Amino acid sequence: MDNIRRAAQREGFNESQTVQFAVAFVQSLQYTSDSLSTSYDEYPRYPVETLVDDGGDCEDTAILMASLLKAIGCGVVLILFPETAGVPGHVAVGVLGEEGMYGTYFEYNGGRYFYLETTNTGWAIGQIPDQYKAAKANIYDMTPVPILTHNWTATGKGSVVELQVTVSNLGSVAALGIYIFAGFDAGNNQVWNPEQSSPFQLGVDEKVTVSISLKVPYAKHTRLVIQVVYGGYAVDRSYSEWFDT
Repeated sequence: MDNIRRAAQREGFNESQTVQFAVAFVQSLQYTSDSLSTSYDEYPRYPVETLVDDGGDCEDTAILMASLLKAIGCGVVLILFPETAGVPGHVAVGVLGEEGMYGTYFEYNGGRYFYLETTNTGWAIGQIPDQYKAAKANIYDMTPVPILTHNWTATGKGSVVELQVTVSNLGSVAALGIYIFAGFDAGNNQVWNPEQSSPFQLGVDEKVTVSISLKVPYAKHTRLVIQVVYGGYAVDRSYSEWFDT
């Protein structure tokens, strides 16, 4: 967002023009379905992932757009159209109305949130595709969340692998009760010799390195599995290459 603000300032844009500049930037990103760009049918990207990947599907660009507009100071929500007969599922952004806005809006918590399409260029705030004009929509607040990422190194010491896992919080709120789960892939969502770290917490922009010792299973074709677990879910995971023990 800082880069967008700096570019807008160089052009002498006011606040409204800065919003339009951010909108044009996100709309220009390439549309890419999750099934083609990831190994999942549905994979909501964090805003930074959409930027790194230079695009995503409707939910990815909507999340990025809402995050940018929220950073500017706009009131925003996410607008979700569930899949129904004849109407595909879709995600867009709602921008809290202000003087001079017109077009299609959704009432939520006493405010008017004007529709904003993110998947193609040329859509103005308040313009909505025809197929969604009569469709039922669900509205969701933008809630600050931690964004947990990790990297790791492994050192073999006889029958033991020593893991050093560094976890970073790139989100906007602290995360409590994080732990690392690691082991050796046994297939069918099972692991050999799993271990988990003690719980820890991370503030915004903080990182910590956790050490875990894993006993190597005998005579197996396997790989390391490392997961960052938060709130009962593996929010980030990675794997080594396959190897024989």
